[in-house]
Amino acid sequence: MSRLDDSRPFIPLNIAVLTVSDTRTPAEDRSGNTLAERIEKAGHKLADRRIVTDDVPAIQAIAKAWMADRGIDVIISTGGTGFTGRDVTPEAMEPLFEKRMDGFSEVFHRISYDKIGTSTIQSRATGGVAGATYIFVLPGSPGACKDAWDGILKWQLDYRHMPCNFVEIMPRLDEHLKRGKLQEV
Repeated sequence: MSRLDDSRPFIPLNIAVLTVSDTRTPAEDRSGNTLAERIEKAGHKLADRRIVTDDVPAIQAIAKAWMADRGIDVIISTGGTGFTGRDVTPEAMEPLFEKRMDGFSEVFHRISYDKIGTSTIQSRATGGVAGATYIFVLPGSPGACKDAWDGILKWQLDYRHMPCNFVEIMPRLDEHLKRGKLQEV
């Protein structure tokens, strides 16, 4: 399970939250609020927060801008992971991934299954890495956001988590880009 090594320092990350919805307003964004509260309670910085409609180019534009921002380490989106015609968040985010994080989806569904049973199959939660930025695509329910944060992200985004975590490998996420630049010389 999860174990924190208190001899290691906590390293706060800059995390951006994107709510994907055609209907939510900032006042009604319970899932975004759930994530923002948990991010700040954990000691991380909420670097940015936006709401965007279920539109692939609009979602990608925000994600690409955040990926290019050296002040953003992690992007977490909520909403648009179902099967309706308007649910397009995985279609928007996955083409941006340089590396897929299949284990994120698998662990998320395992946690979700324990709470909602087979209904977890209605989510296409996913994760990946792009532009040296972690990206997590979550369902639009506050419960799903709690499950993902409390069961996975809270731990993996904490440098003290042992035996390993996402934070300790962050400096190496862009090695392929550096190699490419070195090869050009």
